Amino acid sequence: MHARHGFTLIELLVTLAILALLGTLVLPVAEVTVQRRDEQELRRGLREIRAGLDAYKRAADEGRVAKAADASGYPPRLELLVQGVPDLRSPKQTRIYFMRRLPRDPFTPERDLDDAATWGKRSYASEPDQPQEGDDVYDVYSRSTRVGLNGIPYNKW
Repeated sequence: MHARHGFTLIELLVTLAILALLGTLVLPVAEVTVQRRDEQELRRGLREIRAGLDAYKRAADEGRVAKAADASGYPPRLELLVQGVPDLRSPKQTRIYFMRRLPRDPFTPERDLDDAATWGKRSYASEPDQPQEGDDVYDVYSRSTRVGLNGIPYNKW
């Protein structure tokens, strides 16, 4: 008698079933990993922009940035944090820069928007639960309606 080498049909089917099961387990873990990475990027972006807004407000309160008497002291546009503004206390009118670059909202699907347009903006005059754009930028938020891993929508972070 000759011994046959190779796999039986049953062994191949069991192997395929195990690989399919492993594949269904890996995909959700990979999706959660990508979402967690994007959430960390969102947190970092919000923190950086909010720190820049606060630094601009502090400079305006100190008289280093020009502002109207009835203005809040927050920048009229996000881009000013990167473009800089003249320092009124500097004899050479050097510019004050509050950020090196504006981060993008990682949950904005439109890739053709500039970085500032990816964020929702809240003016100082708008209500916290009904953010509206206005004469200044008091805060930013994600425009995404998706819900984070913590159960809170990204636009409420």
